[in-house]
Amino acid sequence: MLILLPPSEGKTRPRRGSSLDLGSLSFPQLTPLREAVVDTVARLSGEPDAARMLELNPNLVDDIAGNTRLHSAPTATAARVYTGVLYQALDVDSLDAASKRRANRWIVVVSALFGALRLGDRVPAYRVNICSTLPDVGYLTHEWRRELPAALDAEVKPRELIVDCRSSTYASVWRPRDERAARWVQITVPGASHMAKHTRGLVTRELVQAEAPRSPEALAERLSERFEVALAQPPRPGKPWQLATTPKT
Repeated sequence: MLILLPPSEGKTRPRRGSSLDLGSLSFPQLTPLREAVVDTVARLSGEPDAARMLELNPNLVDDIAGNTRLHSAPTATAARVYTGVLYQALDVDSLDAASKRRANRWIVVVSALFGALRLGDRVPAYRVNICSTLPDVGYLTHEWRRELPAALDAEVKPRELIVDCRSSTYASVWRPRDERAARWVQITVPGASHMAKHTRGLVTRELVQAEAPRSPEALAERLSERFEVALAQPPRPGKPWQLATTPKT
């Protein structure tokens, strides 16, 4: 199974740890674009009008200043750096050893700065807008859309399920194609906003605690013990299944 997650706006800045080593990250074919994005973000973040150039909220003073130290700042695993609502619900640290191994093996985080990460990849805290246009790099969404297929297509094994918990912005940078799309299931949360992230974190946690289901129907059955679920078939080939999911009370 491949579980796709968005990054977290909320991040914990590591206090100690080795500095960023782009060559050690998963999906090494992304290294050239990662280098260009990291270098550009670090440089622009030191400019007086950094917020405008990076298309960030100007009130994020500390986050923008932290970007200037992307090469030298301490790193921690993505599982420790990402600490927003979804990742609090996932709560990797409290999982048993087998579930942690599944989480590290199955989960891919789509990132504006790094393209795609595994939970065990060591990264610094950062603030990057995936919808920004960077000088000498381009519109980040488009740049990652060009690069991610070569990295992620190969991650999907035959008859393997793709569980998509990304927001629409991050979902746009890589979509399963051809035969992969037949096993692509998008997790939706009816009528939710903040709770959507929490629910997707709970869904991910539930899934990594047992062996992977092999079909959209089996996925819905697997989640039905703890969630109200409604599975809808794709409206046409190439589109995902939709699994509406609400925690049972």
